[in-house]
Amino acid sequence: MGREDLELAIERHATSKLPNSDLFNIQTLGFRGEALPSIGSVSRLHITSCLQDASDAWCLKVEGGDKKAPMPAPHLQGTHIEVKDLFYATPARLKFLKTPQTELSHAVELLNRLAMSHPSVAFKLFADQRVVFDYKPCASLKERLAQVIGQEFADNALPLEMSRGDIHLNGFISLPTLSRANGVHQYLFVKGRPVKDKLLQGAIRAAYQDFLASDRYPLLALFLELPSEDVDVNVHPAKTEVRFRDSGLIRGTLVSALKQTLAGASHKTATTVSQQAVYAFRPEPATYRQPSLSSSYVPQAPRPNYTSLQEAPTPILEDMPLETPPLGFAKAQLHETYIVAQTEQGMILVDQHAAHERLVYEKFKAEKGHVHRQPLLIPEVVELAEDELMALKEVQEELESFGLIIEPFGEKAFLVREVPALLGEINIKGLLTDLADEHKELGDALSLKERLAEVLSTCACHN
Repeated sequence: MGREDLELAIERHATSKLPNSDLFNIQTLGFRGEALPSIGSVSRLHITSCLQDASDAWCLKVEGGDKKAPMPAPHLQGTHIEVKDLFYATPARLKFLKTPQTELSHAVELLNRLAMSHPSVAFKLFADQRVVFDYKPCASLKERLAQVIGQEFADNALPLEMSRGDIHLNGFISLPTLSRANGVHQYLFVKGRPVKDKLLQGAIRAAYQDFLASDRYPLLALFLELPSEDVDVNVHPAKTEVRFRDSGLIRGTLVSALKQTLAGASHKTATTVSQQAVYAFRPEPATYRQPSLSSSYVPQAPRPNYTSLQEAPTPILEDMPLETPPLGFAKAQLHETYIVAQTEQGMILVDQHAAHERLVYEKFKAEKGHVHRQPLLIPEVVELAEDELMALKEVQEELESFGLIIEPFGEKAFLVREVPALLGEINIKGLLTDLADEHKELGDALSLKERLAEVLSTCACHN
């Protein structure tokens, strides 16, 4: 910008980008020109800019709404904006800010979404004298998604593309075998604008319902392009929600594209799942145990194998009154997954996995602060995204009270030294990513007691 445009940029309502004041033809992320004046009124704002082929640059300073005259300054082509001491001029707003870690995580999330919608642009974020991330320009969207979401997603992502009339949908979605505990890593863009739209999220759930359990969510990044007159971006002050003129067509296009892509890759599984399956099928070395020859050894009669729903013999207990347990008496097992129990008035079908999760959950609650920990013979290094690292740092002390001992390892990883003994062999990275996702989604909205309950349930589920 030149000197005149620089002075105009900090005036309210003076930088409208609307051609002919047409609210139905918005091609940019904003249109009111409010951002720079608002930021300058509550902080120390410095803007330095230089036009192409210009001989000098200009710097404009605004401190708490007090505008200074532009001054010549050394600068290369382009614009540099610096904001310091945010809300120093409005202490009432300052005291309502969250912790620095939480506020930084919000900034990281916003910049990550902007980086995904502009793969050819470099993004670099500094905080507390360190580089939070440094995204180099990318030749393709998949490269940028690998930078932001992670290489695991890029290795297990399916390309998606579909067009219907003037509607064009493209992006990448994860295989059903790569999922998370919530929808934090579902990135949706409409005309390049990052949105969180319930219609689109519902369409994703509907498309994946035959492939994923109801409590798991896919990872994806989808970009929707359509004529400006077919979408209204002004229904929310933050521009994070949109309204479509033909919502049924948009939903149908999204569901159809997702289902077709998933159906074409039904034979694939995530690389992490495939590796675990290979290890599971490797034969273990046979071991032979010498039977004890002590006089206390008594041969055991072979136990009957009940393979159907036939009634197992009821043990004979004399002179002992029996009370029916809450879930009745176990009578049979189906597919090594369900227990058939008999009660006084009927029958109960128990999910063994869910029942075991509940038992582990209750043990965790009872042992809080005194959880038996299992040190790892070789501590495991788990690499995580920047927002996941920040989320886990906020709950690190809470995790330690439940026997999960982690510590930062370098800039992009945690070192896991001990895990709760109750969990046995678990997928440690899956546990950490689920804990991080749940804290990002619910952390600020829940009390400490509720957050602890979420940690407990997540740990129990990974048993």
